[in-house]
Amino acid sequence: MKRYLITAFATLFSINLLAATNIANSPEQVTPLLNGLPVPDVTLTAADNTTVVLPTLVKKQPSVLVFYRGGWCPYCNAQLAALRTIEPELTKLGYQIIAITPDSVSSVNKSLNDTEGQQLNYTLLSDHQFVASSAFGLAYYLDDKTAAIYKGKLGSLITTETGTEKVVLPVPAVYILNTAGDVVFNYVHINYKTRLESELLLKAAELALQ
Repeated sequence: MKRYLITAFATLFSINLLAATNIANSPEQVTPLLNGLPVPDVTLTAADNTTVVLPTLVKKQPSVLVFYRGGWCPYCNAQLAALRTIEPELTKLGYQIIAITPDSVSSVNKSLNDTEGQQLNYTLLSDHQFVASSAFGLAYYLDDKTAAIYKGKLGSLITTETGTEKVVLPVPAVYILNTAGDVVFNYVHINYKTRLESELLLKAAELALQ
């Protein structure tokens, strides 16, 4: 029964394990990692430019893993700020919060400085080569018209694919992972303006421990 309750929170997608390593042509074509599957063996970069192996990190304690588009995205910043309201409860439950973004390491540092004093304790990691977002089946190419607008407004804040200079973004997603490194909850929405409510995340986090 508990398993069904957790699954009921998740957005259901069919998954193709081979396609999960690729970058989709649109957000509608992503194939996200689903409940019961292990966290991909990927390496990211921390703000201090050190490497972080994701499976090693998540095995230290239960984890709330958030994929967001970048520090330039107001919807992403609002989502991260909203975590302040439940961060004490998540910490009390034993969770760590990990946020993953395609932003460069320098942009990650800027985000950390900008959030200083907001009492949001989380690990912020750069996925500037889109390794994690691709492995989780969340990465997609932004269409050329929108990419040109983003580049014009945001310039170097937008991370592009080496060789093609195409803009790659992750579909915003929230995962809960146990210390075995398995996904026990996922919420993925192809509309970047739609984010998981903090109260629902907290409830899912509580259920995941039962």
